[in-house]
Amino acid sequence: MTILTFTLILLVGAYLAGLVGSLTGLGGGVVLIPLLTLVFHVDIRYAIGASLVASIANSSGAASAYVKEGITNIRLGMFLEIATTIGAILGALIAVYTPTNTIAILFGTILMFSAAMTLRKKNQQSLVEGSKLSYLLKLNGSYPEKNVEVQYKLKNVGAGFSIMALAGVLSGLLGIGSGALKVLAMDTAMRIPFKVSTTTSNFMIGVTAAASAVIYLQRGYMDPGIAFPVMIGVLGGAFTGSKLLTRMDPTVLRKIFCVAITFVAVEMIYNGYQHKF
Repeated sequence: MTILTFTLILLVGAYLAGLVGSLTGLGGGVVLIPLLTLVFHVDIRYAIGASLVASIANSSGAASAYVKEGITNIRLGMFLEIATTIGAILGALIAVYTPTNTIAILFGTILMFSAAMTLRKKNQQSLVEGSKLSYLLKLNGSYPEKNVEVQYKLKNVGAGFSIMALAGVLSGLLGIGSGALKVLAMDTAMRIPFKVSTTTSNFMIGVTAAASAVIYLQRGYMDPGIAFPVMIGVLGGAFTGSKLLTRMDPTVLRKIFCVAITFVAVEMIYNGYQHKF
């Protein structure tokens, strides 16, 4: 395969990664890591490095558009980022002593179960009264939906914060993005409308990925020949996704999300059995 062919295929794959990542809040690694490792046989560490670049590009492209359109809950994103950062530090500290392949298999199994539960869940707005903590921290908000401003209130803020900390721990242990758990925490535990949870996850992913990317860059796991086309492709996909999301039905988004996290789950289990982590 020539360098030109490799770059073109990578651009298309990165575009799809950005599209899926911006619609689901998972970041670009859902498509990129399996594409690089299984199709091109790129070392997993370089694949993760490129995935982190994709997550930053995806977050920069999609999140900026979502913030402008008033969908992202910035205050909530910054609050929950505290939990994921603490969890990531803890995960990095215990990573040396933990068999990460076992965690990868367990994580994949949990994600598959979560996908099934998310698909079964009926789309509903947070019509019930918000928790006291949501009012105290001013986390409740609204977003535009078909020229109407939809109000929502948060439940179980403490539970959501705890799940975010777990997402951070898994991210630190496995060297992956934790977008799947972030969306599930906001959507399932905190009862946030699905569009808000995916856009807020996009906003958060860039912050987490930027911190991890510095480490991978220092260790030499950023290949410009891979990272540059990935960045260009993901940005294009992210902007396309940001335009599509405002017009899409939340039920369709749930189905896309479930397919995406099932894909992540299979990849995690496969890599766990192959001892790649």
